[in-house]
Amino acid sequence: MRAYVAVGSNLGDRWAHLALAARELRTAPGVAVLRGSRVWDTAPLGPPQPRYLNAVLELETTRTAPSLLGLMREVEERAGRTRDLRWGPRTLDLDLLLFGDLVTRSPGLTIPHPEMVRRRFVLAPLAELRPDLAVPGIGEEVSRLLADAPELDVTAVGGYPL
Repeated sequence: MRAYVAVGSNLGDRWAHLALAARELRTAPGVAVLRGSRVWDTAPLGPPQPRYLNAVLELETTRTAPSLLGLMREVEERAGRTRDLRWGPRTLDLDLLLFGDLVTRSPGLTIPHPEMVRRRFVLAPLAELRPDLAVPGIGEEVSRLLADAPELDVTAVGGYPL
């Protein structure tokens, strides 16, 4: 199954946290990291905090969506992630954006990610990988969603540290 994961960090060595995410996912059973977008420097949402580095990874996986999400939470914990404040600063944030054609809404998992259509810092890197991808349940292509996304200070700063 093809899946897309948003990766973000705004605490500590942000580049190292992005590299850790790719390395941990790549070495996990049932997951192959196919490619990564460029890395984008982004103004934060929420309370005052440092700027983020954001990117998107394209995966191929034999895992289920809940299993992949569980793995992503384990990777965040290994990077020192805590969940003290909603939209607060974090060492590593992994969000499951898309999982094949799956459209689901459950207490712990909503796919497509419910906020992705309003987040330029997610859509810009996703559009680098798959501008023509129609988002399941929405029907709009990623490039169109990006064109309509609210403005936000996002700047490409380099390649993903795979």
